[in-house]
Amino acid sequence: MTGLMDRPESPWQIALPFLKLGCIAFGGPAASIAMMRREFVLRRQWLDEDAFFDLLGLTNLIPGPNATELAIHIGYRKGGRAGLVVAGVSYILPAMVIVLGFAWAYVRWGTLPALDGMLSGIKPVVIAILVDALFGILKPRLSRWDGLLVALGALIGYVLGASPLVLLLAGGIALLGLGVLGRSSLLLAGIGGVGWPGLFLQPISPEGFSLLRLFWVFLKAGALMYGSGYVLLAFIQDDLVNRLAWLTQSQLLDAIAVGQLTPGPLSTTATFVGYLTGGWPAALLATLAMFLPGFIFVALTHPLLAGLRKSGRAGAFLDGVNFASIGLMAGVTWEVGVSALVDPLSVVLALAALVLLLRFNLSASWLILGGGTLGLLQGMVLGN
Repeated sequence: MTGLMDRPESPWQIALPFLKLGCIAFGGPAASIAMMRREFVLRRQWLDEDAFFDLLGLTNLIPGPNATELAIHIGYRKGGRAGLVVAGVSYILPAMVIVLGFAWAYVRWGTLPALDGMLSGIKPVVIAILVDALFGILKPRLSRWDGLLVALGALIGYVLGASPLVLLLAGGIALLGLGVLGRSSLLLAGIGGVGWPGLFLQPISPEGFSLLRLFWVFLKAGALMYGSGYVLLAFIQDDLVNRLAWLTQSQLLDAIAVGQLTPGPLSTTATFVGYLTGGWPAALLATLAMFLPGFIFVALTHPLLAGLRKSGRAGAFLDGVNFASIGLMAGVTWEVGVSALVDPLSVVLALAALVLLLRFNLSASWLILGGGTLGLLQGMVLGN
């Protein structure tokens, strides 16, 4: 077994399993990571359990989409820098192509009554998925009063209009300062500080579409997305919906739905949003910007695995960033919920989906399909 683990693999041997995973990895990052463990620890024996856990822990220390970065780490381990690129691209490519197909169909037929009805059923389910993800992230962290205060402060700051970047950094500094100085007053000062930048930030006036600006929005998101893929939505909401008005609230919800319905990383939502705002060139550029930081972070941190895992200060800062990301996620969930839950039927559908998620752990993909079917049937009935 040791020989299999130590033996390097060719680029083609690395590409094949990640292409397969990119086509079948439904169910979000947790499901994708579980599939990688089964594929590379149990089946191919490229890693043992300890090595896999080490790579997963390092993935959680750096920003970006966790499952994608874990794939990149495994590729690096088995094929060096060439393997890093091959594994990441192979895992992302199938989802990107599928999402591009959805985006093309959405732009071409998005105004048809049948598709409108289907999306009206999907949107409440998306809200339930967001709430379920928020509960799942919060549940093991309820004992961390300091982190919960950071999350609350980030939520308040987001509502006041502060930049997600400012909130993430403020959360990390607050818990880092508490860990270093051991003073709750420092934490409270940090929490009080996350909201004030929003009082001075003037909204950016809507302006003409710019590929460079779009690239920056997703590069920033990919470089700062801690805690959950859903944090990407805070950057899209803040920049493309609230400030630049290149995207509507309804289109953001539809983008989330497509990301949930398709396999691979949720962050290919960037592909969908890019196509909606600027066609094929923008879709490809947004995808590149979203995932580029992950490749760079893995290349920089993989050789430093042992030292990073022992750094208490790095852990405290990242804890603060993660708790701030929870606050951002709560703020986005509230905003998109207000726009999606517009009648009693949508509220009932969202509650039913949430119960199925919490009680039976039903796959989000099946719920999306079910919601779309109900919305389609409703549209057909009302249309008649």
